[in-house]
Amino acid sequence: MKSNVTIGRRSLLVGLATAAGAFAAFPVRAQQALPKMTVTKDPSCGCCGAWVEHVREAGFAVEVIESAEVNRLKVRLGVPQALASCHTAEIGGYVIEGHVPADAIKRLLTEKPRAKGLAVPGMPVGSPGMEVEGVEPDTYEVVLFGPSGQTTFARYRGASAA
Repeated sequence: MKSNVTIGRRSLLVGLATAAGAFAAFPVRAQQALPKMTVTKDPSCGCCGAWVEHVREAGFAVEVIESAEVNRLKVRLGVPQALASCHTAEIGGYVIEGHVPADAIKRLLTEKPRAKGLAVPGMPVGSPGMEVEGVEPDTYEVVLFGPSGQTTFARYRGASAA
C-alpha cells in the first residue's frame, strides 16, 4: 500500500511539472499565433519605423517593404483618401492604415468583423510611433472601414484606450 502512495506522489509531481511547463510556454505560443504583418512605408519616413517597433514589441512578426509607391498600394487596397496616413500594413486579410495601436489590431484579429481594416487618419501626437517628449498626447479614433462605411472601432489617448 505504501508503494502506491509513493507512485501516486511521483505521478502527481510529474503531472505538476508538465503542467507548469505548458503554462510557462503559453505566452510564446500565443505570440506565435499572431499572423505575420507586412508594412509598406516610404523609405524616408522615421515615424513608420517607430510604429513598426511598437507592433513588434506587441508580438507581431513584421516584414517591412520600403517603396515610394505606397499611395498606389493604398488605392489598390481600398483605403479611403480621408483615412490615409504615412504607412499601410496588411495582416490576416485586413488593411491597417497609419498609427493604429497594437491592441486594436489584436482586437480586430480576434473579433474578425466584416471590414477592410482599421485606420488612424493623419498622425496624432502620442499615437504609437508619434510620441513627442513633453507634449500631451492627442485623443483620437481608430476607424473601422469597409464596404459598409466607416465607424469608430476604438478611442485612444496616446497608446492607451480612452
